[in-house]
Order: sequence, then C-alpha cells, then structure tokens
Amino acid sequence: QVQLVESGGGSVQAGGSLRLSCEYSRITYNSACMGWFRQAPGKEREGVARLDTVSGNTYYRDSVRGRFAISQDSAENALRLEMNSLKPEDTGMYYCAIRKGQCFGAGVNPSNFPHWGQGTQVTVSA
Repeated sequence: QVQLVESGGGSVQAGGSLRLSCEYSRITYNSACMGWFRQAPGKEREGVARLDTVSGNTYYRDSVRGRFAISQDSAENALRLEMNSLKPEDTGMYYCAIRKGQCFGAGVNPSNFPHWGQGTQVTVSA
C-alpha cells in the first residue's frame, strides 16, 4: 500500500515562505505523476502543481505560477513544494498525491489520483 506523509505546514504572514515535504514509500512503479493539492474551508479541493517523474515536466495553476516550485528528492523519497510570496488566499490544507504512469492532460485533476496523504495545514495571515 502506497504511503504518503506530508509535513512542513504552518502559519506565516503574507509574503512569507514555507517548504512542504511529502515522504513516500512502497511505490514500486517506474513512472508516476505526483501532485500537490489544497483545500480551503468550504471549497473544493484544487490542484496546485504536478510533476512527471520520467520527463521532469511540471505544471502549476495560474495563481501560484512563479511563486511555488515543485520538485522531487529521489534520495530522500520525497516530493517538495517550495512556496514563496505567500498570500492569504493560499491558506488551506495541502495534500500530496500520486498516480501510476506519466502525467497527462491539462491541469491537475484530483480525480486522477488514487493515493493521498493526510494533509498539512498552511495558514497565511494578512
């Protein structure tokens, strides 16, 4: 069973930075699409960024492009999300997720990902 454990969330002021980590284990496939998602209270879960482990290609939603960076640390079996210039609207529970096979299509659709972590809370105050 794939296991994903997020960490690194916290409370920061607008303009601050956080680095989220997602440690993964029991992944036996050679190619995967890995993503970060977030969910604010009362809102649907939305894709933030994704990374294709074979091509290295990344994708970001418009509102975070240029501020967030997704990366894979193969040595540590971890997926990272560097978040800079944080805004109050970035507040939410952040989840990592993974699916077997390369990323496809546009955007980061939560329904395409079967394996999820438990989430880590990010709160950005004005």
